[in-house]
Amino acid sequence: MRFLTAIAALAAAAAVSAAAASAWTQPTSTNKSLASQLALARVATAKYVTSLPQAKKDGYQIITQMIPSMGYHFLNPKIQPFNITKPQALVYLHHGSTWQLGALEWVFPKKPATPPIQGAKYGAFPAACHYVDGTFVAAAAQSDCAPTSPTSGAKFNFWHPDLVTLHIWLWLPNPTGLYASMNPLSAPFDKG
Repeated sequence: MRFLTAIAALAAAAAVSAAAASAWTQPTSTNKSLASQLALARVATAKYVTSLPQAKKDGYQIITQMIPSMGYHFLNPKIQPFNITKPQALVYLHHGSTWQLGALEWVFPKKPATPPIQGAKYGAFPAACHYVDGTFVAAAAQSDCAPTSPTSGAKFNFWHPDLVTLHIWLWLPNPTGLYASMNPLSAPFDKG
């Protein structure tokens, strides 16, 4: 009798576990939308994961040197507006001769009235002068930009006003959140 009771209890526990697992893995309609968007972004950017040369060939150019706990930013100035399959910027981590895509990024002149993706959280980037080697200097106006980088001597590339940013850490897990600006797991790459 004990054996049958134990089997019945085990069967009941298995049924509850299966129901809980089913509820856990079945996304809600809203989550399906987010999951679908992230899947589209992964498929579209997979070619860049370990190929910075492919990103450069497709028009991405360096706009920042290493930003600690974030990475190097490469922007494609031809991509406008938000499109989940065409990020405006790719955020790479660097170690030795290896480059690894960590995050996708979009920029906006102001916070979108309607989030372009469910749960979006935004960061900010101050107005700045950018130089062709990825150095940048905060500046309120383009007229404040030196023709060459004060730190490296690189040629001026472009200026932008204050921007709202949206990171999606699609290729490197981020314990602080999918949309966080910084990622503590990228810190080991800070020194290149």
